[in-house]
Parts: sequence; structure tokens; C-alpha cells
Amino acid sequence: MRRDRDAAGRPRNARPRDALGRPLDRGAAGQAPVPGDLVITGADAATLAGQLLREGRPFHAHEVLEAAWKSGPATERDLWQGLAQIAVGLTHAHRGNGRGAVTLLRRGAQRVRAYQVADEPGGETGEARPFGMNLPAVLAAAGDLAARIERDGLAGLPAADLAPGLLAAGG
Repeated sequence: MRRDRDAAGRPRNARPRDALGRPLDRGAAGQAPVPGDLVITGADAATLAGQLLREGRPFHAHEVLEAAWKSGPATERDLWQGLAQIAVGLTHAHRGNGRGAVTLLRRGAQRVRAYQVADEPGGETGEARPFGMNLPAVLAAAGDLAARIERDGLAGLPAADLAPGLLAAGG
């Protein structure tokens, strides 16, 4: 079977994906993968990833956030990597992997928290809102979700809790 490859010859999976990022059979209806060479601004990444998270598509949000960290300035790397890890944690939760969800939610929150503190004048207010994102709310949701999954497991977790907002204004 021939592998999908990009123009540089690197392996790429061009198969459509389900809402949680699992590859589907070729020709099946599904979501096209986010291009591996996507270049996106921080504002556009925040908007698109926020929309994908609200739609319950955290795997696709992770791909957008990964593109932002790869194409953005080095000073934003921890922000985008941490947000991508939170999205992967949500993906694990959707797929029934509570342990993976807790690990990635906490790891991502730690990375974003470090960015938020470093980004603040004096580092004490915790109210950074880069690109319109509500980082305090994202961090609170990730921490609360990780604690609840660790304590109670994934059973009975409301679907809305796995589709958090990212943007400050209703996102």
C-alpha cells in the first residue's frame, strides 16, 4: 500500500478523519486533515481552534494550534504547545482514555500558565488575553476537568465540559 507523502517526500496521512481525528477509509465522508504545512496567524488560530473546540473536535483544534506553534514566533511557542496539549487531553477524554486526558490537560495547563505569568507585567495578575483568548478560564477549565476525571472517571461527564471555550467573548 502506498503512503501519502507531501511535496518534500515526508509521510502524510491524507485520509479523511472522524470528529475525533481517527483516520477513516479512503473515500469515506469525514473531515479533511489540517495541512501539515499550514501557516496561520495567532488571531486566526485562536478563532479557528476555539470554534473547533466548541464543535467537539479537539483533535482538529490541536492540529491548528500545532500549526500556530510551528509558524509563529518562538516567544509564543509555549502558549501554542500548551494549548495543543490541552486539546489532545480533550481528545483523550472523548476517546475514553481518562489517564491520558488528565496527563495532557495538566501538562498543557502548566505550559500555558508559565506563558501567562511571563507575559504579564510583573507576572502577578493572571489576566493575559493574547489573541482574544481567555487564558484564566482555559486554565481553570483544564484543571477542573483533570481533577474531576481523576476523581470520578469519564462516565457521566457532560459533553459540554469536553468542549470548552477559548476566546474571551463567548468563545
